[in-house]
Amino acid sequence: MNNIKLITFDLDDTFWDIGPVIIKAEKETRAWLHEKVGEIQWGSMSDFLEYRKELIEKDPSLEWDISLLRREIYNKKLKGIVSDENERKNIIDEAYKMFLEKRHAVTFYDGVYDSIKKLSSSYSLGVLTNGNADIFKFEIGQFFNFSINSKDVKDNKPNMPHFTKAMEEHGSISFKEVLHIGDHQINDVYGAQQLGIKAIWFNRKNDEWKLDTDQPETLYNWEDSVDLIEKINESK
Repeated sequence: MNNIKLITFDLDDTFWDIGPVIIKAEKETRAWLHEKVGEIQWGSMSDFLEYRKELIEKDPSLEWDISLLRREIYNKKLKGIVSDENERKNIIDEAYKMFLEKRHAVTFYDGVYDSIKKLSSSYSLGVLTNGNADIFKFEIGQFFNFSINSKDVKDNKPNMPHFTKAMEEHGSISFKEVLHIGDHQINDVYGAQQLGIKAIWFNRKNDEWKLDTDQPETLYNWEDSVDLIEKINESK
């Protein structure tokens, strides 16, 4: 039928494995902060989650503005160590800049670049992410028409705004002419399908499908992506 006009993609754990990257970025940024201001008590993961919850209760925008959330956490940890507000702000700015640079030190999965390059000749391509990675920092960014993150729409997938904003970016398109690809069963697949958008589940780790719906078309490696998309596009 050739009815797909726009393909949108998640980034983290869809184009690359983000876990080790974030851990390394976190460790190296904390090490830099320790050198800069001395020992910092970071606490446990449960402490972090509790403080995150407190911050979001005070400012709900931190649910989708993860960059500001990180800055607020740095501010909390540095407040008792660096009393001068301007000095503390400068340190936070440097730390965040360092973290953001290091969180972009990703390794793309095999086949991503070639697949995206080929797809870009037939479809409009966009990014829909809840994270703060910027596809235009990479060479592959030249093949994308737009990128939308949670801060842009003041919300997170699986809610509608990412998807509806993508349609605005493209213009003159219906949900049935969009295909979304991502690793998250709820944020990506469910979020797309509830609007009538076709979805491909990227399942590199061969995980079990856990939702109470039929498992969608599933992509296990990027080398197969172009053929799978063409199959979907040709189906009735």
